[in-house]
Amino acid sequence: MKRDDFELKESRILKVAMLSYSKENLESLRRMVSSWDGAVAITGTEGDLEIAAPLAEQEHPDVLVVDSRCEHAGALGVLETTTARYPAMTVILLCPNASPELLRDAMRIGVRELLPSPADPHALLTALERVRQRLDISKSPRKAGRVMSWIACKGGSGATFLASNFANALAASGSKRVALIDLNLQFGDAALFLSDQPPQTTLSEVIRQIRRLDSALLASSMIHVTPTCHVLAAPENLAESGLIKPEHLDTLLSVAASHYDYVVLDLGRSLDALSLRALDKSETIFLVIQLTLPFIRDCKRLIHALTSLGYSRDKISLVVNRHEKGGDITVQDAERVLGQKVSKIIPNSYRAVAASVNQGVPLLKLAPRDPVGKALAELAETVETPAKSGGWLRDIFRG
Repeated sequence: MKRDDFELKESRILKVAMLSYSKENLESLRRMVSSWDGAVAITGTEGDLEIAAPLAEQEHPDVLVVDSRCEHAGALGVLETTTARYPAMTVILLCPNASPELLRDAMRIGVRELLPSPADPHALLTALERVRQRLDISKSPRKAGRVMSWIACKGGSGATFLASNFANALAASGSKRVALIDLNLQFGDAALFLSDQPPQTTLSEVIRQIRRLDSALLASSMIHVTPTCHVLAAPENLAESGLIKPEHLDTLLSVAASHYDYVVLDLGRSLDALSLRALDKSETIFLVIQLTLPFIRDCKRLIHALTSLGYSRDKISLVVNRHEKGGDITVQDAERVLGQKVSKIIPNSYRAVAASVNQGVPLLKLAPRDPVGKALAELAETVETPAKSGGWLRDIFRG
């Protein structure tokens, strides 16, 4: 397939809307469905049965999960209007005390599944699996895209340049689809490192339409640096950053990972609820340092914070940027202090990197023989071709 012939192909994703009278139950349902291995987009609403029909009209889900007290006989009558209006939608009803009579009445009005509340994870996910099979939605149209995050240990590390050009290097062969998402909400400028096009749509506009987000909408909202490398820019207005919530990220990354082979996240250097949600979804966390004492000190603090939050060191990958031989602090010194092996060393190449940044042109395109571009291409290659034993990180350590 030629790169110019690339088109983002639509792959079906199961849309699940959840309605519960209890905020606690709703959060529990969200966690259950998020743990499912299917390609799924989730929305959740707290409220009573009366809003089931408006919710279905707004979301147009494949599945509506309704968690109800089922306290009175009229409850099912309210739900019947919803099932009649949207016969193609599967309704799963959760009730605390489901009697045989309630089950019979529920089936009569078009409820497909009646389960106990609070929900049993196995029963709920099995019901969703039945829906997926009935709709002929593949469990995995292709292997879900791998999510990787880049974090700066200190300001000025060059993490955004590396994240953006790493994404471009992953897409360079033309056979892999790569999404770069700028989650540095206050000062994100990842798009500028790869393109001189001003973004027509940013992350905040996508979040405003999160309830109807699919692959087509996501692709149309991104800058197409190449046919296989797309960038979703950070909000232009700082005030819009507050619109983006951790639960929005669940849907965004689910859609992105369903349609891209790799999803690269530039997180800036803050640890907050949003970035932690991104790290939860990431298989690898690249930490960018330079070999100076302030960088190493901040990196040690960051590694401690990450491990304290439950992220294993196997998930953390150290990248030394702007390396020059003969410095006061060696790579071995840094590894000894940090208790962490360095995965990749990026050499210093100021002139080529500055030209790439100033022109908004990917480094591999502007200066394909530059050592920085070569190092990022090598890192991308090790990600694409993991070692047969020990995983791809062990392979990186050899470089």
